[in-house]
Amino acid sequence: MIGTTISHYRILERLGAGGMGEVYRAEDTRLGRQVALKLLADSQNEESGRRFLREAQAAAALSHPNIATVYEIDQIERDGVRHSFIALEYVPGPTLGEYAHSRRLGVAEAVELVRQIAEALDAAHSRGIVTSSRRT
Repeated sequence: MIGTTISHYRILERLGAGGMGEVYRAEDTRLGRQVALKLLADSQNEESGRRFLREAQAAAALSHPNIATVYEIDQIERDGVRHSFIALEYVPGPTLGEYAHSRRLGVAEAVELVRQIAEALDAAHSRGIVTSSRRT
């Protein structure tokens, strides 16, 4: 996959994978910027496609400094198969987990990280994206 082009995004490296697909660092060849490109694992599954679209729409509705910006959602066809993808803001550096495990966080630094996370969750919650649930 490295070195191939999807739409106008040239794949540079694989960043990781999750339940819905894989994420790559890519270059937007039109705008000359780096993006995170999330590719849906199974574009042929209608339910997966609907969840993927809902995820993209929810993320695109948010504008917050602690939430990656969605640039685009689209599909490409390769070998007769449709593949959905989301192009997102690329934020370089370690994941939060990697960062926290790579050092001993002081109380002030830990509180600051939790504050930023809480602000992002509040922004998502205020848009109806993050909901609370009670277990009985």
